[in-house]
Amino acid sequence: MHYQITSLVFDFDDSASYDKDPGYFVALYEDYIGTVWEADDGDDLVEEITASSGWCVKHIDYIHVLQPIQ
Repeated sequence: MHYQITSLVFDFDDSASYDKDPGYFVALYEDYIGTVWEADDGDDLVEEITASSGWCVKHIDYIHVLQPIQ
C-alpha cells in the first residue's frame, strides 16, 4: 500500500537533539511532509520513516494513496 504523510511529529526528547541547529528540524519535517511511502500498514510506515530519518516517530497522520504518481 502507498501512504502520503500529512503530519508528523518526531521524538526529539533525547540528548542527540541538543546539538542540532533549529533549521535542521524544519528541514527534516519538510523532507517528509507530502512524501509518498510504500509500506505494509501504518506500523510498517512508522518503522520505514524511523529507519530513514534516524528519529523515532511520536505521531503520524497519513492518507492512503490508491494510485501513486509515477
